[in-house]
Amino acid sequence: MLGIFSIVTTEILPIGLLTSIGSSFTVSDGMAGLMMTMPGFLAAVSAPVVTVATGRIDRRVMLGVFILLLSLANFLAAAASSYWLLLLSRVLVGVTIGGFWSIGAGLAGQLVPARSVGRATSVIFSAVPLGSVLGVPLGTFIGDIAGWRTAFLVVGGFTLAVLVLLLAVVPPLPSDRATRPDVLGSVLRRVDTRFALVMTFLVVLAHFGTYTYITPFLEQVTHVGSGLVTVYLLVYGAAGIAGNFLGGSAVGRHPRSTFATAAALIAAATLLLPVLGRSEVGAVALLVVWGVAYGAVPVCSQTWFSKAAPDSPEASSVLFTASFQATISIGALAGGAVLDRSSPSTVMVLGGAAAVLMVLVALAHRSGGFTWPKGS
Repeated sequence: MLGIFSIVTTEILPIGLLTSIGSSFTVSDGMAGLMMTMPGFLAAVSAPVVTVATGRIDRRVMLGVFILLLSLANFLAAAASSYWLLLLSRVLVGVTIGGFWSIGAGLAGQLVPARSVGRATSVIFSAVPLGSVLGVPLGTFIGDIAGWRTAFLVVGGFTLAVLVLLLAVVPPLPSDRATRPDVLGSVLRRVDTRFALVMTFLVVLAHFGTYTYITPFLEQVTHVGSGLVTVYLLVYGAAGIAGNFLGGSAVGRHPRSTFATAAALIAAATLLLPVLGRSEVGAVALLVVWGVAYGAVPVCSQTWFSKAAPDSPEASSVLFTASFQATISIGALAGGAVLDRSSPSTVMVLGGAAAVLMVLVALAHRSGGFTWPKGS
């Protein structure tokens, strides 16, 4: 959980520092959004490649290697003398995400008794909203006070501490079943896996196509000062923690409706922000709704991939990670292109439309358009 917390904080830290980093290197907000695009694309590629290539190596050793690489990426970002060197550090972040998530997301079954796997998975994925509620606001706060380079430096130091804890506490995790390319292909051909891919693509596209640029929206539309952006992100993250555990509790009993409800709430929040988000009260209220909704998304998505391939947990984690991260990149890239050509409000509306499409996909299934696991 602490490893994923470090990864999530590093991955989305540029969201809170977007405008300050962009101004440092005299690049537009849309161009600065490449900091979110690069890790996602690299993670999508490295997830299957690294997992297959290291299939016989103790999983604890590999987790340690990836956390060390993450720390080095943060230090490189802090010392970057040009924007392209900063993007190189984000390449290292992408490799870490692909490898660590693919291995770590499905490890609950090896760490706790079978009856506790569901709860353990929720604890692991609580790192996602915790990264928003603690990591990103704290990093943004440090950036406001001491500069964005200091924020990356602090996160790098924290990541080294996580590495020490991981090696000291986590037991050896020998790989009992290597993930081979044919196993990945077999899982990918399953109907339930493909449906999980469609759902994940649409909802993550909606979220990261918009949330990546929430800072420009708050500054330009809500007219929030840079210091208050941290508070807004903190509120969003706190709501995300609640959403993570609510989603984790509900998805086991109602997987389809839980996932669709999360998408519907994201659609409502993003579509209403250009209207109600002009006031501070409206923006805060909608960020709470958005936070609760997105907090449930990662655990819902991972649960669907796991249900689709219960006999191949690491393979399902690889596909989950690759699809999730690739869509983060596509969303951030698309949102940046729209932002540079229009406005933050247009970004929100288009993201909301993608979330609505995800809900329509769920409704199409409800009318018989898709097959679904019995009892769901």
